[in-house]
Amino acid sequence: MDERRTVTLDRRLADRRTALSEMRVVIEAIAPQIDDGRFAPKRTPGEPVHVGARIFADGHDVLRAIVADRPAAPGGTDAGAWRATDMTLVSPGTDHWRAAFTVSQPGWHLFRLAAWVDRFQTWRRDLRIKSAAGQRVTLELLEGALLVREAAERAIDASDPAVERAASAADRQWLLLQADLLSDSGADVDRVGIGLSGDLDQLMRRYPDQRQATVSPVLRVWVDRARARVGAWYEFFPRSASPDPARSGTLREAMAWLPRIADLGFDVVYLPPIHPIGRRFRKGRNNRLTAADDDPGSPWAIGSPAGGHDAVDPGLGTIADFVAFRGAAERLGLEVALDLAWQCSPDHPWVTEHPEWFRHRPDGTIAYAENPPKRYQDIYPLDFAGPAWRELWRALLDVTLFWVGHGVRIFRVDNPHTKSLPFWEWLIREVQSRDPGVLFLSEAFTRPAVMRYLAKAGFTQSYTYFTWRNTKAELIDYLAELTQSESAEYLRPNLFANTPDILHAYLQEGGRPAFEARLVLAATLAATYGIYSGFELCEGRAVPGTEEYLDSEKYQIRQWDWNRPGHIQELVCRVNHIRRTRPALQFNDSLRFHDTDNPALVAYSKADPDGRSLILVVVNLDPRYMQHGYVRVPLDRLEQPADLPYPARDLLTGVRYDWRGEWNYVRLDPGIRQAHIIELRHP
Repeated sequence: MDERRTVTLDRRLADRRTALSEMRVVIEAIAPQIDDGRFAPKRTPGEPVHVGARIFADGHDVLRAIVADRPAAPGGTDAGAWRATDMTLVSPGTDHWRAAFTVSQPGWHLFRLAAWVDRFQTWRRDLRIKSAAGQRVTLELLEGALLVREAAERAIDASDPAVERAASAADRQWLLLQADLLSDSGADVDRVGIGLSGDLDQLMRRYPDQRQATVSPVLRVWVDRARARVGAWYEFFPRSASPDPARSGTLREAMAWLPRIADLGFDVVYLPPIHPIGRRFRKGRNNRLTAADDDPGSPWAIGSPAGGHDAVDPGLGTIADFVAFRGAAERLGLEVALDLAWQCSPDHPWVTEHPEWFRHRPDGTIAYAENPPKRYQDIYPLDFAGPAWRELWRALLDVTLFWVGHGVRIFRVDNPHTKSLPFWEWLIREVQSRDPGVLFLSEAFTRPAVMRYLAKAGFTQSYTYFTWRNTKAELIDYLAELTQSESAEYLRPNLFANTPDILHAYLQEGGRPAFEARLVLAATLAATYGIYSGFELCEGRAVPGTEEYLDSEKYQIRQWDWNRPGHIQELVCRVNHIRRTRPALQFNDSLRFHDTDNPALVAYSKADPDGRSLILVVVNLDPRYMQHGYVRVPLDRLEQPADLPYPARDLLTGVRYDWRGEWNYVRLDPGIRQAHIIELRHP
């Protein structure tokens, strides 16, 4: 587009009040917008926003439509010039128009649509038809001359600062010359040819008549920094870094684990709560109701005489130790994510200082957390809708900003679906209005509508049901929902393969091949994924009949032998390296599944944004037996002729295969190879 077409959507569009009789064009069904504009779609810098709408008017005039966009100033106010992008009609008769613009910086980004009857293009179309039919067009040429003269006047309109005055003056003179030629019947020129010329068409588009344009309401896009879209998370308990199992490891001791995590290729280190842990009703090992004197308790039972949510557990160290830990992580290219768990132990200072922030039972006691028949006597929920909710909300914001002030820009939020939904929308926007780079991960294993609402309300990323999607049909259906439905506009999945709370039966029973399969699936199906420490050791011991880890780190200090036999650390490292070097795996929107003739094999691909290559992943979902068969390669995505051979290189092993045609053979043996990550390049 001509630079001078990047015009200001000026006062004529922003401030005028057009009479209803002049608004001939209808704009409806604008996308993307979430719940009629109540919530915003999400992007990261460099990502396109594909805009579509139904646009039509009475009669048969030619229409013109644009999308105008610009970043918002801090606080969400308008700032700067609108950038205009022409919309195109998808196909005649559909009334569906589309365009795309690209966002560039974190924060709010605004866009609106404008559409109008283009009198010049209508005139030009009719002139072509009539002249081709041999009809007299004398009056039509005079009409065209008037339209061109009007455009010449618009060329020097000082209300349009995006057009340089010197250039617009030259444009005006040229347009006036064309108008004179069109209206001069005695001129020895091809007047019809002038009216249909590309040069005149281009300049008339530069100075459109928007006086009767229909303008849509302003819509918003929220733009996060790139880590919101892509990243590999690693969760671990720093207290398990202790060389002495009788005491908690410190944050400074945990710093020694960071180089290994960085070498594995992770981007984010996520720490469970690091705050003081209560003593009353402390849980013992394996969630026993009675704790021994040396049991450290659950980090999610927050608060003791040593402090609350803005303090560090004395066993881990001090705030200064945390800052040192964060600095060491950042020097290795790692970000630290901290847990936000809005709940208190009975020993939390807020219990005595602010009893009004809790829900009380008829006997005056504070109600502890319950999920009947389960009881969590070591945790008091906060009352987000109680009489003192304003003071409570403000205190929680202060805690969040406290950690932001100490360099934390990623938060994993514990059980947000059990807290007030309006609270999250308020808290996240309050934090991001100060720093739009702060990210929030929603740990909400809950009903789909609630999970989606939390994402709409502002959560940057969301846990998913990936852990419980293990069959081919389950994976295809669920990932299509995550990446191809409307929810993809606002819900970014973070596929955690395991968590301290969840060790799925597939991992318990499948051994190392199951861990290999789930690693490749999580890391290649989504641009963001995570594992909890022990996954790389194929730790699969569970409390019988449950998804709970046996000897869970939630309730005790564990010591890990990172070199014990059977680990998959080399595979983790290789997969993360592939993710970092192949842009196709850093986005979700290009995910497509492909046919196989064996239901135990799942195949899917992702396309490189520049269109030069394709990543094809094939996983054996059976952790016990060899599976083989034919996979249908998406040659249409490669623009590869079906009758010519082409190379297929496995990025996991470096082995090259010579394939031909759509259907190609694969064999995957547990214990040898559980998956292929194949790179296919355009010929």
